[in-house]
Amino acid sequence: MTTTIAHPKAVAGRRVTFTYFRDLDVADGPEYPGIVTGTETAANGILLARIRLDGTRSNLAIPADYEGLTYLDEVVPVPELPMGRFLPVADDRNGFYEREGVLVSTVGEDGEDLVFITGDRDQATAAAVTYLRELGVVENDLDAQDETKYLTLRWAVFEWEPEDSECPWTVRWDAVEGDDQAVRIYHLPA
Repeated sequence: MTTTIAHPKAVAGRRVTFTYFRDLDVADGPEYPGIVTGTETAANGILLARIRLDGTRSNLAIPADYEGLTYLDEVVPVPELPMGRFLPVADDRNGFYEREGVLVSTVGEDGEDLVFITGDRDQATAAAVTYLRELGVVENDLDAQDETKYLTLRWAVFEWEPEDSECPWTVRWDAVEGDDQAVRIYHLPA
């Protein structure tokens, strides 16, 4: 049986930089800043550092002695993640993309539905056409018209999920005008 060997710098609150394995051999490969949120021991006895990269809501479980993990000197309290309702902003890490001046995201169990955060049907349609063309779903204006005719205007609220949830946020369709942080969206079901 393997026993856990403590790593002196793998402590909650320690700031780190992380390089993905694919970038280890890249000259000046990207280093992502983050924080150790805790440690755990894997079934094989290896000490894992739980790392939350800045701007993300979930942890990576990394062997504490991984060569792409650099422990910095700074140790700070682990920041709490915001919870509850929020207004989306363009952020690839959280799945909100901007197309034609409109925020676009995928929702549903397999990301099959599209959400366009705007109350303007023409803007939603333009964003949908751009996005669907990028995905190769539509090739011409006739196909695009056929797809976008199913756009449905709704009120919705977006809510953060707890750390390490399968998805960082959910959308609730039961919102009505006047609800806290409710926004107009166009929904395009699969």
